[in-house]
Amino acid sequence: MKKFNLRKVLDGLTSASSSSPASPQPGNRENDTIQETLQCEHFQLCKTVRHGFPYQPSSMAFDPVQKILAVGTQAGALRIFGRMGVECYCQHESGAAVIQVQFLINEGALVSALSDDTLHLWNLRQKRPAILHSLKFSRERITFCHLPFQSKWLYVGSERGNIHIVNVESFSLSGYVIMWNKAIELSSKAHPGPIVHISDNPMDEGKLLIGFESGTVVLWDLKSKKADYRYSYDEAIHSMAWHHEGKQFICSHSDGTLTLWNVRSPTRPAQIITPHGKQPKDGKKPEPCKPILKAEYKTTRSGDPFMILSGGLSYDTVGRRACLTVMHGKSTAVLEMDYPIVDFLTLCETPYPSDYQEPYGVVVLLEKDLVVIDLGQIGYPLFESPYPLTIHESPVTCCEYLADCPVDLIPALYSVGSKQKRQAYSKKEWPISGGNCGQGAQSYQEIIITGHADGSVKFWDASAMMLQVLYKLKTAKVFEKYRSKEGALDEDPFAIQMLSWCPESRVLCVAGVSAHVILYRFSKQEVTTEVVQLLEVRLQYELIDVESPETGGDPGPPPSTPGGPSSPPPSTPQPHPSTGSGSPDGPQDSAPCLRVRSSPLKQSPGYQVELVIQLVWVSGEPPQPITSLAVNSSYGLVVFGNTNGLAVVDYLQKTVLLNVGSHELHGSSEPYQKQPRSPRKTRQPSGGLCDINEGSAPPEDRCKSPTSACHCIHRCFVSLPAKVSRKLSLPSDLKPDVSVLSVCPSWATIPPDGKENSFSHSGSSSATSIDRESREAITALCFSETFARKGDSATTPCLWVGTSQGAVLVISLSLPPAGEQRLLQPVTATPCGSLVRLKGSILRMGLLDGTGALLPPACELWWDHNTPDGAEEREGQPRRRPAAGTSPSSQEAGESHFAVVCSEKQAEVLALPSLSSPFKQGVTEASFALRADTLQLNGAPCLACFCANGHIMALSLPRLRPLLDVNYLPLTDMRIARTFCFSNNGQALYMTSPTEIQRITYSQETCDNLQEMLSELFTPVETPEAPNRGFFKGLFGGGAQTMDREDLFGEAVAGKASQSLAQHIPGPGTVEGMKGAASGVVGDLARARIALDERGQKLGELEERTAAMMASAESFSKHAHDIMLKHRDKKWYQF
Repeated sequence: MKKFNLRKVLDGLTSASSSSPASPQPGNRENDTIQETLQCEHFQLCKTVRHGFPYQPSSMAFDPVQKILAVGTQAGALRIFGRMGVECYCQHESGAAVIQVQFLINEGALVSALSDDTLHLWNLRQKRPAILHSLKFSRERITFCHLPFQSKWLYVGSERGNIHIVNVESFSLSGYVIMWNKAIELSSKAHPGPIVHISDNPMDEGKLLIGFESGTVVLWDLKSKKADYRYSYDEAIHSMAWHHEGKQFICSHSDGTLTLWNVRSPTRPAQIITPHGKQPKDGKKPEPCKPILKAEYKTTRSGDPFMILSGGLSYDTVGRRACLTVMHGKSTAVLEMDYPIVDFLTLCETPYPSDYQEPYGVVVLLEKDLVVIDLGQIGYPLFESPYPLTIHESPVTCCEYLADCPVDLIPALYSVGSKQKRQAYSKKEWPISGGNCGQGAQSYQEIIITGHADGSVKFWDASAMMLQVLYKLKTAKVFEKYRSKEGALDEDPFAIQMLSWCPESRVLCVAGVSAHVILYRFSKQEVTTEVVQLLEVRLQYELIDVESPETGGDPGPPPSTPGGPSSPPPSTPQPHPSTGSGSPDGPQDSAPCLRVRSSPLKQSPGYQVELVIQLVWVSGEPPQPITSLAVNSSYGLVVFGNTNGLAVVDYLQKTVLLNVGSHELHGSSEPYQKQPRSPRKTRQPSGGLCDINEGSAPPEDRCKSPTSACHCIHRCFVSLPAKVSRKLSLPSDLKPDVSVLSVCPSWATIPPDGKENSFSHSGSSSATSIDRESREAITALCFSETFARKGDSATTPCLWVGTSQGAVLVISLSLPPAGEQRLLQPVTATPCGSLVRLKGSILRMGLLDGTGALLPPACELWWDHNTPDGAEEREGQPRRRPAAGTSPSSQEAGESHFAVVCSEKQAEVLALPSLSSPFKQGVTEASFALRADTLQLNGAPCLACFCANGHIMALSLPRLRPLLDVNYLPLTDMRIARTFCFSNNGQALYMTSPTEIQRITYSQETCDNLQEMLSELFTPVETPEAPNRGFFKGLFGGGAQTMDREDLFGEAVAGKASQSLAQHIPGPGTVEGMKGAASGVVGDLARARIALDERGQKLGELEERTAAMMASAESFSKHAHDIMLKHRDKKWYQF
């Protein structure tokens, strides 16, 4: 490898010397002296945690002792929640929907029933739950399961109406079967339908209540193996529930009624209730309502029982949202939900069904949310959820991930975000409070930023394997309310397309699908902005020839002499933007897609808008979506590009510095320049990852520019001739198309410069449009302070530009001194031509210093621009820039840089300022890279890539040695490509579903410590004591009756079940080993050790109970002896 690299270095020396023999080559001399510390053993890929709401939930269960909640999904996933920070994700390999979940209460285990007729037993006593046993039914379809409290026998109801019994310890079937025909006998002539409910009588475990879908209910005696009572109703049954005394039960039906039955009166229901039905005055039957999908019946010691139900609304409530009804005594509360109800369950104080339930909350699982209602307070308020379940409140359109952020950033965001909570939540603590958080070994803080379709931006604290919302920014407040019209933009005109964030200065820049860019600055003070400052930019690709009649578009303003300053803008604003006179789409020209609000904007503490930049319609064509974005707080610049070209904006002076087409960045003699194709008359909408529909904006008044707008416009155009002269002095003879620049077009037409000039590299002087497929889009941007040109002896501020055709170009920036002069003197941007061309579109560019360390862009520390103290503090802060040589002497001492460029197909490292290419590596041949980034891991740089074929790769820097290549995840959804992002310290994430974020790590160190960082689901908790039956109930047998189910269902009595009925499958998860599942002798030893530990724990508890009983017996003996001594010598008549 060393010989190969040396040869490339020599090749670079030869080529560089042949082109410029006088140029020094210090970078090449040091290529082999850089020591790369990262090795293959530092990398390992694994999933860490999953955040967000379970996508497409289907079922739910709660352990009232452990206080943990399990949610099953239609994709076969299990999500388990406890206290804040306690989350766990499990996945069934089959991917079948989870139709029901049952906890083994306080046992650290869970049973899941899937739509493919399999049962799985999960072990929750380990940090990564694993399946212990599976049972696959072959001749029956599972419809309902019931596991009584403190029982090892699971009742399984089938679609045929039969009930099978499974031993959850061995996961074997019992020979005891309840057949449907024997259960109903002659009570019904037809098949009763599938089993929809199974439960045992709270007061008698030997009585089993069986509900069939057709409306038939059977009370089955397990010992005598026959039905005690049969109940029949005309309407189909959806759910059933017992009264805790075991004398009554309720059924919910498909006609919106609840029937209350006395156990010993099977002929007719004791009461029929229609909660939402209109009661006719003539005593007739109420009108039918929608089905009551589920009902629960919970009792209290001190008041009326609770009846809680979902559904049952009247059919005339069309369009009404889903509701949960709480009936308590004579009051009925209807609670509207934001989404349809999937399932709900009531939280009770006791796990024993034979005791007063004392409900205190209701967990409601919705299609896109999870809420918990407080039953103990008036109005039934919600508990405040500690989980990050609102990620999908609006669809996520982009993500950014920052590991190892400044320590003061999260507290600052939390302080302003805590003031945004306005909803009145319950004062009680979150009731799902089980488990223990992991002991995080990470000492750094992490932040995730999500952009959403409604224009909102959310900041999340992602430290210590948790996720908590910090702050929410609504960018749509900057604009007027959007009125959707036919042919206009899509339904999400404010959707965030990309983000650029400087965490040190807290400057945030967002780009939206309506071709708008908004720049925000962070402040702790509330301000009212009278007029939002606005720049409108015409970013146009093709060169418009005024002699060509083919375009039919806007010929634009009349050309003027290159001496632009001789034609100042008018002094009075016009009510509408200037439009072309000869275009059929003239009213749309120079108009942006959205209208900035003209009324004062009250901005709360947090991120406050500084500047709005909008691209406008050109020649009847809407602006193209923004494809790249970057902001630099040290330079005060924001840059963005699309398929038309590039624009550089000075957000401090509110001026446009540079506005050019991507082909203009190349010189006429550039080897990497692409010639435009022949013109055509019609244009097609551009494709891309986030396409928007073409549309028109009404020719309404544009938001007027601020008071200094006239000064900004004048300054911008006055400085243009100087820029032109600088560019003309270059060998490539670059000339800008100044006609495409329009700042604040609410003013009258501004005479442009150089409209009539032809370009030396143009394919045809009459070319007015090109095939959009051939346009060279701007795909990557990077600010840096390095060598701008070949052979430079000093570093200067630069902007690196990458295009969709693989070209890398450099724009040199000339900045005035900091302070007041920065606000008065203009900034100049000079294109320096292209450096290199790679295969595929450019994805990422980065800089390394001469030692091979990452060279971050310059930045400034945050200061509050709304306070006088903040301005004074900023004056005392030096501009933070990376250390770089500024003289030939420092360069001779070893100051050289390396530029890292990665495209869809390959990666290359350039030595600066020699521009030699010592290292080059192909990324992928059969596929293409979607995301790439230069990162730090263990204090050393690396290049990470995510490819469309699912491979995640890592290359060393600067040598580009392959360190990791894992086939992880095939690209099944464009959402993954849009949201996948890497971060430092071996972290990465992506949206695995529309509602969930999956975090992964490619660091071996993190994988080794992951076991300690994960949360614990099971914690040792004492099971509550059984309810006291009282003296008389114990004397006369009025309490709950127990039954030894082993005597009924055991193999010795019931025999073996048919082997063709179900197949037992041993689970892969047994005991946690060193890094997961253990096997062989190690697994047996670990299993035996855990069994011994559990046995020792049980023996210890038994010993304590025995000692307590002995002490009690000794005390009783002593008292009996004292009584005997007291009455020993007394006669019978003395008592």
